[in-house]
Amino acid sequence: QVQLQESGPGLVKPSQTLSLTCTVSGGSITTNYYYWNWIRQPPGKGLEWMGAISYNGITYYSPSLKSRTSISRDTSKNQFTLQLISVTPEDTAVYYCASRTNWYDPFGSWGQGTQVTVSS
Repeated sequence: QVQLQESGPGLVKPSQTLSLTCTVSGGSITTNYYYWNWIRQPPGKGLEWMGAISYNGITYYSPSLKSRTSISRDTSKNQFTLQLISVTPEDTAVYYCASRTNWYDPFGSWGQGTQVTVSS
């Protein structure tokens, strides 16, 4: 089973860009037919799927976040990244990366999560 680990700054100022990286071990991000996801959980709220990048580099985004979200990958480092622009305090959350073996499966592997706070 793959292992995932999020990394990035824990504090971001309003209007700036939030950037997180997920490093994958125990498997390649190009393995058929995996999807690599970003999910967040604001304080006191449920999980929110933000988007994903597929094993072949196709990206998918939540309609509510599509205008501010970009997901990319670096296959040489076996990493995928999240960028969220124009952040506000409402973007404060624990951010998780997670994998699933195809689009319809549940998320099988999760990172431990990283707290990101948006504050001046």
